[in-house]
Amino acid sequence: MTRLSVNINKVATLRNARGENVPDVVEFALACERAGAQGITVHPRPDERHITRADVYELRRAVNTEFNIEGYPSPDFLKLVIEVNPDQVTLVPDAPDAITSSAGWDVKGEAEFLAPIIERLRSAGIRTSVFVEPDPAQVKEAARLGADRVELYTKPYADLFPLDPDKAIAPYIPAAKAAVDSGIGLNAGHDLNTHNLHFLYRRLPRLDEVSIGHALISDCLYWGLDETIKRYLNCIR
Repeated sequence: MTRLSVNINKVATLRNARGENVPDVVEFALACERAGAQGITVHPRPDERHITRADVYELRRAVNTEFNIEGYPSPDFLKLVIEVNPDQVTLVPDAPDAITSSAGWDVKGEAEFLAPIIERLRSAGIRTSVFVEPDPAQVKEAARLGADRVELYTKPYADLFPLDPDKAIAPYIPAAKAAVDSGIGLNAGHDLNTHNLHFLYRRLPRLDEVSIGHALISDCLYWGLDETIKRYLNCIR
């Protein structure tokens, strides 16, 4: 079964625009769970422009489904996730000032940096996912370093999908096979929406999880939360 994890960063962005607690990110996360989402994702950044460190601690206490924390593995980030002990940590190669994730790791080039981080997280009992391009070599290297999963960066797929779905998905099929052959799990995320998600799901049948934020939160403005979650879940069934 492919699980839906809702990235709630944009809810925190809206809250922070007024400096108060409306909307409440914890209440929104719980509403996502009640609507059927199987996980909650956050990506705390050093400047706390959306999800804050305090949010992470509060969400850990409140979330009843899977809790996934994304981020660049700086010393501060690692300290936070070791203390919070989420179900999954997704390592991304973002610069501190990045607006959003824009590339996967060069796992082979960064192996010396990533290996001890992956080992530290696994020793803490945290499932570790590495954000990668749809490249079988990078997937296999992540597995060699001890990652439990990879998350395929799907923006190139989303960009090309309206023009040529088959060409858009083509690089992802061997990358997904590399994950299965290597014995690790497979996640996907970035710019997925109700237009392109079901096609991805059908072509990558061993997909464990999709993490979706911007499009899903935006769709809530039109359809409401419960209907939006329902439509996304229907895409992965």
